[in-house]
Amino acid sequence: MTTTTPVPSRKRLTPEHLPPGYFAFVMGTGILSIGASQRGWDGLARALLVLAGVGLVLLVVLNAWRILAYRNALKRDLHDSAQAFLVFTFVAAVNVVATALAGFGALGVAAVLLAIGAVSWLILGYSIPWAAVLGRSVRPVTAAANGTWFIWVVASQSVAVLAATLEPRLTAARSGLSILAVFAWSVGLVLYAAVAILVVYRMLAFRLGPEDFTPPYWVSMGALAITIVAGSRIVEMQSTPMVDAVRGLVAGVAVVLWCFATWLIPALVAAGIWRHRVKRVPLVYDPTWWSIVFPLGMYAVAGMYLGRADALPIVAWIGEQWIWVGLLAWTVTTVAMVWSWFFGGRGHGVDPGRDHGVDPGQDHRGGVHRGPGQRGPDRSSLDHPGMPGLET
Repeated sequence: MTTTTPVPSRKRLTPEHLPPGYFAFVMGTGILSIGASQRGWDGLARALLVLAGVGLVLLVVLNAWRILAYRNALKRDLHDSAQAFLVFTFVAAVNVVATALAGFGALGVAAVLLAIGAVSWLILGYSIPWAAVLGRSVRPVTAAANGTWFIWVVASQSVAVLAATLEPRLTAARSGLSILAVFAWSVGLVLYAAVAILVVYRMLAFRLGPEDFTPPYWVSMGALAITIVAGSRIVEMQSTPMVDAVRGLVAGVAVVLWCFATWLIPALVAAGIWRHRVKRVPLVYDPTWWSIVFPLGMYAVAGMYLGRADALPIVAWIGEQWIWVGLLAWTVTTVAMVWSWFFGGRGHGVDPGRDHGVDPGQDHRGGVHRGPGQRGPDRSSLDHPGMPGLET
């Protein structure tokens, strides 16, 4: 009797495990395009905008494929409190690209994208929190609260930024755009306060190890920065009843938020040093790195817009210089991403545990939510690096 060794079959290239937050690549690239345009670097701004546009189209196609062919994988994401809010990166990506296009005069395309972004924001703004938080039977859900929840705020403010950008140019829709801009800005501001309370409560009430300080915590600063940009754009809008009612309030709040965002940066840097240098968590490329690039670029843009809107030269100067930090972060992350595609090894991009029948009610470390003082397995909540979720 002879035996033969079965030859493993090669799987198809699929987006089954595509991280829902990969639209952050578009967000980071698009905001740096806007920042470069503000500095007068039109060539660089156009190149980054092309990359962001191509990335947006590619990711939309891959996610549409995933929705049609891998609904169970999508369902797991939507019911995972630690992952679901990453879906809002789609809304922010659409609006950031549209804002950059508006800066180059493509107002018609930007208006269409605003409609897509605003409708998506409204639909996801009710459905995602219900599926990931309110509709869950597992308690306490706050055990999974993390930096990704702030992307809900970013999505809201991205609608406000785009509406405020188009308002002076689309005179026929000026009244409606002013209402939308102020409405989305106000909702985003209140959401930031609510999310911040939940995330801080999680940090105080539950064990928080170095593996939990993931890059999306930088979105806490990025959400403030985009709120500042939206506020600055509202201050510069043409006179309408809605804008006139809040102009002074928005101008003052934007300055306060800029100060707090500036204060947050050293704390976030210190958390990263503690995570990687002190606690020795390996520094390996992960798609969530783009959650650092976007806030850095947005902080630069926030400084430039706020400095102009409120006549604050020092703030504008800081924003103009900070754009170099954003571009450096974008370059490092892009190189690391491309390197991981070719040298990241097989099997990367898969969420550990999802192929082993993990219940969606479990937390992002693979176990049930635990109360204060109860320890769980020290597994990283990060998706593994590699091609953007394409499983081979």
